[in-house]
Amino acid sequence: MLLYLDCPCTSFPRSFARDYKETYRYPPPSTIYGLLLSLVGEVDRMAHVGVKLAIGVIGDDPPISRIVRKQRHHKFGVKHLGTYPTSQFSKPNHHELLTDLQVAIQIDSSEELAAAKLIDRVAIALSTPEQITRFGGLSLGESWALVNGARLYRETDGLIRWLVKDNRGLIALPVWIDRTTSQGTFQRFSLSDELIDDCLVSIVEPAPSIKMSKAKSVRKAKG
Repeated sequence: MLLYLDCPCTSFPRSFARDYKETYRYPPPSTIYGLLLSLVGEVDRMAHVGVKLAIGVIGDDPPISRIVRKQRHHKFGVKHLGTYPTSQFSKPNHHELLTDLQVAIQIDSSEELAAAKLIDRVAIALSTPEQITRFGGLSLGESWALVNGARLYRETDGLIRWLVKDNRGLIALPVWIDRTTSQGTFQRFSLSDELIDDCLVSIVEPAPSIKMSKAKSVRKAKG
């Protein structure tokens, strides 16, 4: 299945972005996976691990705009729970935006273990949306970045430049984000005019590192 996605304005904040919200130039696989889960009304992000996604941009790279917007700045902690008044914890900062982004998404569910494959659920959402139970607007990236719509790709939509896995590529994008540590698993990409096998990225939760496993074992032994 090849989808077409039209997003008039969005942003994909870089992992190292702090006050100045820089954006990735291309939609990360982790973000596209989240969008597809939202499209079918799935709240468990583990439901379709194993799905493979290929992501392409239609036309030229979308232009980057810089705006000034008010952002909240505070750290949540056990000792600091409570209210955070806007006057003390909000200030204006620069924020980068992508405009007129058109995305192509190839979905391959052949390695999914779920009984209902993501590709089948997306097909139902597009053909008979009344069968899907979901909430909120469909966004690409942050919640305010609503998309104009999603449908099957047509040749008249334009030529696609695909992200292809390349360990020496200059495009680094997150494939999976660990919500407990906020650390991401990244893949490097380059661009290709053809859809090849290396364009497909597996969406899987990475195995815990040996170092982390040893640390947990030591803590359990001490406990």
